[in-house]
Amino acid sequence: MPAFQLTTLSQSSLQDYADCARRFQLRYVERLAYPAVESEPALENEQHQREGEFFHRLAQQYLVGIPNEQVSKLANTPNLQRWWENFSNAKDLAGFKNLSGLYPEATLSAPLGNFRLLAKYDLIAIQENKVTIYDWKTYRKRPRNEWLAARMQTRVYRALLVHAGAHLNGGRPFEPEQIEMVYWFADFPNDPARFAYTSAQYKRDWDLLLKLADEIHSASLYPLTDDATRCLYCPYRSYCERGVRAGDVGDAEAETEAEELFDVNFEQVGEIAF
Repeated sequence: MPAFQLTTLSQSSLQDYADCARRFQLRYVERLAYPAVESEPALENEQHQREGEFFHRLAQQYLVGIPNEQVSKLANTPNLQRWWENFSNAKDLAGFKNLSGLYPEATLSAPLGNFRLLAKYDLIAIQENKVTIYDWKTYRKRPRNEWLAARMQTRVYRALLVHAGAHLNGGRPFEPEQIEMVYWFADFPNDPARFAYTSAQYKRDWDLLLKLADEIHSASLYPLTDDATRCLYCPYRSYCERGVRAGDVGDAEAETEAEELFDVNFEQVGEIAF
């Protein structure tokens, strides 16, 4: 086991490892401060990220029962106003208030090799024999479905719900075929990305996650990615002599989603035992 005390893995840390083991090392093993901005213009990108985080809080408040009229008053920037109007008017989200099986900001956890896999969901919605994972995105550009399908978030969120979501289903594990993941884009409300699930996909995903956890546990070398375009949006690029100038903000956000900062009481987290 490496000397560092990394005990949990998430979709973000696994994505970093898959994209560039060196980035994973600098961020999670050496825990270095960010020496460079992720994208240009930096202030615009930081503002957009803050607004995206606040939009998630608005959605959470609405889903726990705060009236729309009250929540909408907090949407006090042009972006937030537009996103909240789109959210409020979205036909595929209209039935939420009538569902009893809504779990906004739910956190699930399960053992993964020598680590614990942790994920925080924007919303898990259970209706009859179907469970839908919703994730809110405030991207400026609508990503391709093929790109989203390959992301660790898509793979981790669905697989972990199968693995550790039984307490949401009367003690019975969800079957993969019951699960769908939906990315809902605040600037593209009529074009969500939907990903169904199968038992074969679940086996493939969990096997991959176990493989990555085993590699991380035993790693001694952390090679740089061969794809130098990833370095445009990496805050550690100066450590690797991969350039100084950041990539354009319009192309960066999907590559630079920040790691969730988990402040978790494990007594309240759905999980399976070691």
